[in-house]
Amino acid sequence: MQMRHLPFCSLVLSALSLCAAPVFAQSSVETGRLKIHVEPKQAYVFVDGKAIRDGSQTIELAAGDHKVGVYNYGYLPKTQDVQITAGKTTPVQVALQASGDKVPGPFADIEFKGHPRAAVLLNGQTPDYFVGHVDEFDWNWIWHQRLLVKPGTYNVTITREGNTIWSGAVTAKAGEQVTVDLNNNGAIKTKSWKEGLNMGPQPRFHAGIASATVPVAAVSAELSAQATQVDCGQPTTLKWMSTDAADTSISNLGDVPKDGDRAVSPMRNTTYVLTAKGPGGEVTRSVTVDVKGQPTASLSVSQAEVHYHKIGDKVVEQDTAVLHWSASNANSVRVEPFGSNAMSGSQTVKVTPTQTADGPVNENVNYTLTATNACGQTTTRTATLHIVGSIDPPPATTLASLFYPTAYPTRRHPKVGLVSSEQNTLSNAATQFKTYSIYDDKATLVIVGHADVRGSAKYNKALSERRAELIKEFLAAKGIPAEKIQTRAGGKDQQIDMQTVKTLQSKDEPKRAEWMAKHEKVTWLAYNRRADIVLEPSGTTSERIYPVESADAHILWQRPEPSLKKVEMASKEISSVQAGLGQAGK
Repeated sequence: MQMRHLPFCSLVLSALSLCAAPVFAQSSVETGRLKIHVEPKQAYVFVDGKAIRDGSQTIELAAGDHKVGVYNYGYLPKTQDVQITAGKTTPVQVALQASGDKVPGPFADIEFKGHPRAAVLLNGQTPDYFVGHVDEFDWNWIWHQRLLVKPGTYNVTITREGNTIWSGAVTAKAGEQVTVDLNNNGAIKTKSWKEGLNMGPQPRFHAGIASATVPVAAVSAELSAQATQVDCGQPTTLKWMSTDAADTSISNLGDVPKDGDRAVSPMRNTTYVLTAKGPGGEVTRSVTVDVKGQPTASLSVSQAEVHYHKIGDKVVEQDTAVLHWSASNANSVRVEPFGSNAMSGSQTVKVTPTQTADGPVNENVNYTLTATNACGQTTTRTATLHIVGSIDPPPATTLASLFYPTAYPTRRHPKVGLVSSEQNTLSNAATQFKTYSIYDDKATLVIVGHADVRGSAKYNKALSERRAELIKEFLAAKGIPAEKIQTRAGGKDQQIDMQTVKTLQSKDEPKRAEWMAKHEKVTWLAYNRRADIVLEPSGTTSERIYPVESADAHILWQRPEPSLKKVEMASKEISSVQAGLGQAGK
């Protein structure tokens, strides 16, 4: 058991400097001192909203402006701005004025163990919800230190110097004592305390040599309206009052003083709710003001259903309908979603479903008319239009990778290397892409050039760049915009392995050439002298189908570099393409 003298520092332990001045500043900044004297001497000091401790004290603070508050339950709090100067002591004296009537029972008692200097807040997080500090509520034998509350559940916060020591809900019943062990994660014990059932009204705050009693008053509130039914444009006055509240607010008005009145002119039937919150709990009171008058309105659609068909990005069918509306006894009309403000009228609507994925379309589109009169009354009407149809993907595009003879295109002949079979494949791809892009305006082609493993990384990088660029030029000559084509050089870093090549050949077994099968390594090299085409944004990659049956297949396949003449002969179509490119350059 501790002997206490308020503020509740132990007389015996005072020599151990339990009442020493707290430090409330970072060592990395210049500091000064606040020397504060408080009355009553049990009052608690908050700095910048943070609980410091009880009683007169000297506090080290960072130089600059601070908001200092002094609180004691049963007294009117005082807050003030204080400027702290580095290296100097700033004296402040605060005397609080007692306030509030006695609090009647029955009561429950809440007791705390541990952290004696910490502040106790009930039902809120700001200093206005302060009811005392732990050392005032941690003993109830011989010397009584009591936090008396009305029966109910309280959200308790124990805090000091910006740190929450413990928070939680505590349910207290009349005639019971609840003990919260702060040193044991807030473990709660309850025992009978019959004295609380018969206690008479208690003063808001009473402190003796080693005792303290703080009875927390329940929050009360009242809300009324001068008139609960008003005509168009007629105001009414709300009047309210509350006791023992820390925060008060009224719906539609926001935060309000604890007592007052306010003229309001609601534009529709409105319920105003007064919420008063304090350490003793929360209460709400409401009053409804009815506003007379109602507009009349009608809204209809010419047909119940319309059809919609979209392929890729292209809408190929989209029916229309006509919306009709009218309103009376209204001074404003709004028709959504197209936003007309006319009092009456009609409008042709062309609807688009919200669905974006491929598949059947089966949706309702709702149109809403909102008519408001001078009284603020509102009438709404809705009309529904049913959309049926489908969203289909763009036409299928089949892409095939392109293959090159060894070392082509060369640095000296960058326009030679696309043999006839590959030109035919690429022409087909260009035709399909142009059709596809009609239905997908975001479509692009990415050409990724590759090379076999022979040669240096630098050489193969340049070679794969030439291969991709030659395909880009060919596609551009076929009418595909250059900005729709991107190129990348893969070099020899992205090889198709031998097993994958065998798998690719097995898929086309009837066409597989015996000379390719007998020379697996040569065939493997041939499959890696290629350019892949990627269709974006779908990410579709070209199939790696080798042109085995083409007349120029052997030139593409052979391991040694073929002569320029042979490649040019096998690439006879490309001359017309290059001529087109030349004309475009002119």
